[in-house]
Amino acid sequence: MPSIILARISGLDGPGITAGLMDVLAQGGCTLFDVEQVVLRNRLSLSVLISVPEGQPTVRDVLFYAWEKGLQADFEVVDEDMSAPVKPRFAVTVIGAQISPDAFGAVANAIASAGGNIDSIERLSRYPVISYELAVSGGDQAAMRSSLLVTSASHDVDVAVQAEGLTRRSKRLIVLDVDSTLIQDEAIDLLAEEAGVASEVAELTTRAMTGEIDFIASLTQRVALLRDLPVDALERVWQRIRLTPGARTFVRTLHRMGMKIAIVSGGFTVFTERLKADLDLDHAFGNELEISNGKLTGRLTGPPIDRARKASILEEVARIEGIPLDQTVAIGDGANDLDMLAVAGLGIAFNAKPVVRDAAQTAVSVPYLDAILFLLGIRRDEVEAADNGDQPVPIPVAGLPPV
Repeated sequence: MPSIILARISGLDGPGITAGLMDVLAQGGCTLFDVEQVVLRNRLSLSVLISVPEGQPTVRDVLFYAWEKGLQADFEVVDEDMSAPVKPRFAVTVIGAQISPDAFGAVANAIASAGGNIDSIERLSRYPVISYELAVSGGDQAAMRSSLLVTSASHDVDVAVQAEGLTRRSKRLIVLDVDSTLIQDEAIDLLAEEAGVASEVAELTTRAMTGEIDFIASLTQRVALLRDLPVDALERVWQRIRLTPGARTFVRTLHRMGMKIAIVSGGFTVFTERLKADLDLDHAFGNELEISNGKLTGRLTGPPIDRARKASILEEVARIEGIPLDQTVAIGDGANDLDMLAVAGLGIAFNAKPVVRDAAQTAVSVPYLDAILFLLGIRRDEVEAADNGDQPVPIPVAGLPPV
């Protein structure tokens, strides 16, 4: 029987090394079962799993080829069971302002404790945060996620576990919350400052977002406090609204990938429609403030958008766009986002309240919205290459709704 050999080539990388090695193997009549190659800081590590026909001097020929190229080569005879069942595969994404050896080791230990094995590691970004994607085979996903949640909390890094496969790589619809997600602010708090009721509204907002009180009851009370606010205050608030860092990069990259983008807000259409136009989004939903004689009446028109309505809007948009739910992503921070995060194929808690972070499939706590791209397996250099190849085109603002 032919020997099954794992051959490893390492050293300074250069063009044609892999092609030359394959030529040597072909001349020796070898069968190629597997190949993996990694280049780190121009240093090559190339492994091939091959069968060598009896009597063929393939090992000698590979050694000579490596010597000619200034590389090192070593070999190992392995007992490879080609009929072994395929293990489940996962993508583990690690994100942090810094990722120390201690933190990385804790992640690796958590994966191993759940029965997983790290097959490969790829760096996705060096700034504004550091991120890595670990390809993991085997193990129990629930146990791995539970163990990594503990690691994440104790080492100040974000860690996400996703089943690897077509579903993960075919996301087509992103649905975002607005306040404290797409934007840094809570618009209703800014309106409250204009109305002189900032502390009362802020307290109600906090209690609603943490799930202490019903969102609709809270919203009704807060809007009532805005009664008689002049309509021109809406424009002043719009001028104060700040996009979350990385928001434009995030949206621009998703557009390039052909994804649909929707925003669903417990805030107000006067701002969601402006954001839709400014960022060229596909869909926008919010609550509509009632206005009479140039002032807010303290009431809403139409049914309010609450926790359940957010989830149904995601389902509605997915149906309109012809996108299966497992190809959707929802991003939010408050308790009223929980149903939306649960119904999406991937629910992401973004700088979220503890009740949301604990319930979501995965969480991101760094203050950059474009860090979510790394959860989708997108590398920072891919984003930059696309940006450098395109000339920025200003987004027209003509025809915006008056505020």
